[in-house]
Amino acid sequence: MGFMKKAGALGVAKMVFDEARKPHNQAKIKQAVQQLKDRRNQPPAR
Repeated sequence: MGFMKKAGALGVAKMVFDEARKPHNQAKIKQAVQQLKDRRNQPPAR
């Protein structure tokens, strides 16, 4: 049972990794990371 769970998790991880390598998805990831950085660097709202 544990082997099947690990194999399933590995399959999902590979799928996510493969999708992240595509150029249009890389642009989306970079944009999301930049938005998070911008939010963190903003001064607190008063």
